[in-house]
Formats: sequence, structure tokens, C-alpha cells
Amino acid sequence: MAAAAAPRGWQRGEPRALSRAVKLLQRLEEQCRDPRMVTGPPSLRDLLPRTAQLLGEVAKARREAREDPEGPGGADDFLAIYLANLEVKGRQVAELLPPRGKKDVNQDVFREGSRFRRQLAKLALIFSHMHAELSALFPAGKYCGHLYQLTKGSAHIFWRQNCGVRCVLPWAEFQSLLCACHPVEPGPTMQALRSTLDLTCNGHVSVFEFDVFTRLFQPWPTLLRNWQLLAVNHPGYMAFLTYDEVQTRLQAYRDKPGSYIFRPSCTRLGQWAIGYVSSDGSILQTIPLNKPLLQVLLKGQKDGIFLFPDGKKHNPDLTELCRVEPYQRIQVSEDSDSQTCPFCRCEIKGREAVSICQAQERPTEVRTAADDSRDNCHQEAAEQKLGPVIPSAPSLLPEDQFPQGPQDKGWLTLAPLALPRLRPPLPLPKMASVLWEVTSRPRAREEATESS
Repeated sequence: MAAAAAPRGWQRGEPRALSRAVKLLQRLEEQCRDPRMVTGPPSLRDLLPRTAQLLGEVAKARREAREDPEGPGGADDFLAIYLANLEVKGRQVAELLPPRGKKDVNQDVFREGSRFRRQLAKLALIFSHMHAELSALFPAGKYCGHLYQLTKGSAHIFWRQNCGVRCVLPWAEFQSLLCACHPVEPGPTMQALRSTLDLTCNGHVSVFEFDVFTRLFQPWPTLLRNWQLLAVNHPGYMAFLTYDEVQTRLQAYRDKPGSYIFRPSCTRLGQWAIGYVSSDGSILQTIPLNKPLLQVLLKGQKDGIFLFPDGKKHNPDLTELCRVEPYQRIQVSEDSDSQTCPFCRCEIKGREAVSICQAQERPTEVRTAADDSRDNCHQEAAEQKLGPVIPSAPSLLPEDQFPQGPQDKGWLTLAPLALPRLRPPLPLPKMASVLWEVTSRPRAREEATESS
């Protein structure tokens, strides 16, 4: 039996391109062995060997695969774009680092605050994004970009309806698709959007990059409005900033508690990292979980934690993004002898005595993630993922890993009502009917006693 045709990419020199990329990463790894290259996350010394190993797994999986060639925007196109970008960014890193065997050259790259150090930090972030993207689309080396599930349902529907099974699109095509749903003015605003979305700086947008963007600037209906307020107009937003650079930048505001800046987390892509100066002058960094950034910033402003974005007096008003539609007003008639609900007119099959009261103050150990989850050990990557949490309570980072922060003073938790015969939970008018029946029973007994 004749062997099946090799994938299209392997017929056009993809194996050599993968091998060349691995060798480039290995040479860069040798240049990064200087002890002065040890930094907080992301670290090129860690990223380079991990990326080389993953590319080796991709090469092996592609060599063993015997499938029909993918269509446009599939694994072949993604790898061609990825490897070309990797070569360009690798050469930029090589030019900044001292050549092998010449440690006394390019000393400015080791000096904190220098232009060369800033360029190297940005390249380290890009390499971190590239490794995360490759891991997401080629887990263990096997391509699954056509099956990638975006985190937000509306974003997933948008991508699959407009892009199909493709995992990567040229920026111009993606721009036209997105603007049909979320209009954006051309010019500087469009350029800013491109720089925010294109995490790997290769002129394309992958399904992974779009997933990260929609998680950062949720919810979907006001996606680009959120982005404009948080990234374009907000003085506290910092793009392509590392953990160490946040610490350095906030040093200037140690005597101004409430100063803060925020950035996309590099080790938890799709989540935010907020650095701020506490009341005692300490510089702390936190990653709020499962809450939109605008809600966290508003709560922090109310609690006196996030007051001065990048040390500036003006704190932008984000309340317009948190407006909730007013509750619907419903009139319910008093049908005291009826056996049906006065709102939905369904039969009332049972009654349970319930009481509604304000819950007591929560224990002091229960706090919001925005206040508690402090990243004070240069190890964002060491944070543990949380298990399921009670829906009525805010999610928390493990308290045994982080020092405790300010107590949460703005949460009120309502205990769930025990109504086993009337599940799912009742609308407010129906619950009012149940409470009316409960409170009317003592009077009914008194009337029965008097008549007897």
C-alpha cells in the first residue's frame, strides 16, 4: 500500500524551518547564561528551552501525521507565520545580548532602567506570549487550533461564524470582521487596537490572542468601549510591562498610598495584574479572579486602595460601564382565597415557612480576591488554580500562600432560602405570595377558634 501524502507544510521545507528555529533558541539560551539575566517573570532563561522543547514536539507530531492538507489559516499557515516571527524576534534578542564568550560587550542591557533593558524586557514578554500561544494551539505538539474553545461564549460564536476552523487571520481581514460588529474609528485608535490584540507582534491575530483580549475587556456587548476606557484613556494602564518593572515604576509613589497601575498578567494570560502602594508604603501586586477589571477598580476606589492611577490625581469614572438596567415593576393583585400564584397563576402545591433576614457580618477571613490576592514573591507563575466556589461568595486565592490584605467592607451575603417544593428559586412576586400565606395562617386559626 502506498504511503499517504505528507502534510502540505512538510513538502515545502517546514522540517528545516522547525530545526532552524530550535537551533536559534539553543544559541540564545547560551547567551542568557550570565547570572545578571536572572529576573522575575517572564524570564528568557526559562522560556527559551521550554519553547525549543515544544517546537521539537511539534516537529515530531508533524512528521508522524498523515493527514490531508489543512485549508487556509490552519496549522501550516500558523507555523509559517510563527517561525518567521520567531526568527525575527530571536535576532533582536541576539543583538541586545553580549555575544558568546564576550561578556564585557553590551553592558547597558544589564543596567536597570536603560533603554536596552526595556527592549529586552518587552522581547521577553513577546516570547512568553508566543510560548503560551503555541502551547494552546499545539498542546504536546499536536495541533488543535480548529477545536479551540474561546472562554467567552459570545466571542466563540463570533470567531466560528466569521472565521470557521481557521486559527489565524491577517490583521486587515480580522479588522474588517470585528468592525462589522464593534465599529472602530480608523487612524490612531485602530493602531492602538492592533497593538493590544497582536500580543506576538506578527501582523496577525490568532484565535488564542482574541480569546485573551475578550477575557480582559469583557463583557462582549461593550467590548471595545471597555477597551477604550481601560486601555486607551486610562492613565493606569501599562502595556508590555513586567512584574519587576511595575515594582520599579511604583517606587516613585511610595509616599503616595493609593497609587496604582494595572497590566495584563504575563503568566495568567486573560487576567489582570494590579500593582499599588498600600497605606504603609509597601508596593503590592494582585491578580483579581473572576471579576471584570472595571468592577475591581471601582471597588478599590471606594475602599481607598486604587485612588491615583500612575500617581495622577484624576481617577477616571468607570461607572458608566457598570450601569444595571432598572428592575421591572410588576403589580400583583391580592387574591387571598385563591390557590394559584398571583403572578404566574400556577397552582400552589405546597407552602413552607421561611424567614428573610440580613446575614451577619462575614468572618474576617473571608475577603475579596481584589483585596487579598497579593503577588509579593516574584512568582506569578506559582499561583494555584482555584476549585469550585460558592456562587454567592467572591472567589479567593489561597490565604496560606499570600499575606492578608485589607478587610472587605462592602459585601453582603444572603443565605439561600430553603424552598424544596418550589424550586427553582421563586421570583419575588411569587415569594411574596408564599410569605403572605405564612403570615396569614395564625389569623386564620384565631378566626376558626372564635367560630367554634
